[in-house]
Amino acid sequence: MTAPLHPDTVAVHSGRSDLEGLGVHALPIDLSTTNPLPDIERGGDSYEAMATGGRPPADGSMVYARLWNPTVARFEAALAEMEHAEASVAFGSGMAAMTAVILAHTNAVGKRHVVAVRPLYGGTDHLLGSGLLGAEVSYCDPHEVARSIRPDTGLVVLETPANPTLDIADIADIVRQAGEVPVVVDNTFATPVLQNPIDLGAAMSLHSATKYLGGHGDVIAGVVACSEATAEALRRVRAVTGGLLHPLGAYLLHRGLTTLPVRMRQQQENARRIVQWLIDRPEVAEVFYPGLDGDPHGILDRQMRGTGAMIAMRMRGGFAAASTITTATALFTHAVSLGGVDSLIQHPAALTHRPVPPEARPAADVLRLSIGLENADDLIADLAQAFAAAPSIAEPPLSERATPLSDAHTGAVRA
Repeated sequence: MTAPLHPDTVAVHSGRSDLEGLGVHALPIDLSTTNPLPDIERGGDSYEAMATGGRPPADGSMVYARLWNPTVARFEAALAEMEHAEASVAFGSGMAAMTAVILAHTNAVGKRHVVAVRPLYGGTDHLLGSGLLGAEVSYCDPHEVARSIRPDTGLVVLETPANPTLDIADIADIVRQAGEVPVVVDNTFATPVLQNPIDLGAAMSLHSATKYLGGHGDVIAGVVACSEATAEALRRVRAVTGGLLHPLGAYLLHRGLTTLPVRMRQQQENARRIVQWLIDRPEVAEVFYPGLDGDPHGILDRQMRGTGAMIAMRMRGGFAAASTITTATALFTHAVSLGGVDSLIQHPAALTHRPVPPEARPAADVLRLSIGLENADDLIADLAQAFAAAPSIAEPPLSERATPLSDAHTGAVRA
């Protein structure tokens, strides 16, 4: 039996099985909006197959780009392999992907209730709470999922590590609590390099592919890894709502996957360096980063292969300090989004989590950092000069109260 390929190798070669037959080496981009039909009958059969969530018949046609595109399909195959899933379905944005997941598991199957584990990305929290999709939502903590399930519950929504405070939830335990109800895990912060929710029993692993999968801040997309049966339901929603990812975006994402493991390793190493520096700073009241509590419940060891490159911190000077720091950095760009090769800083309560109800909104003194590929010493120096410009309250550094990161949780990304 052939040994399984290392994830680094999978990232480079996945989704390319048809290239040799096409006589090409680099990924091709098919920009066709419409496709020739072999005849009326086979054209009609092809349309019906894809409009209801299926794949193009071997002797048929792709018909129309809203239904199918080969460049998108290659990216989907690649991401599915990296996520250890049967299939994946790509969308024009992460929110389009989450919208399709909610619709396919609520109104489409006659179950309107959703259980959402907080904290969540602000856009997801707002979408669920708005009622726009006709869903009724119960928000809960990770240990309250079982008691929140109802007969009409169609979906459990979870994000781990969570946005923006990096809370870690036990995926396998939440799947156990959910029983027969499918669980979707927003895996954006971890990526398939660090975490595979489907291996832990989740029905779906969702990504804002805009972030780490693309990695260069030049494409907006979403993707859901899942079973083929679930993919059919999601493709049906995508076909009728027009949420297909543009083929140029799919090409950029597929190309981005090849360097994802390498990028994640270096960005994680930079993040670890910065976390160790932050916990010694008197201006910082609290640092949010996986592993700082020593992983007392062993969740990190069970479900992740690293701690990632996202950091949140609470500033002692309150909102005034947080506000000053966002505009005082030079290398950290003050901007939303995350996961690119360059470092970003943002204020979640004022931006990404502004629509979230006050009781679930991050505190006004919290900042979120997305660590890029710059030299870690340069990033630390940039934060130091920004801290110096901000009002602060002199107190002992956090390192006197925090548990240092252990080697088990701060080493290179494990295979």
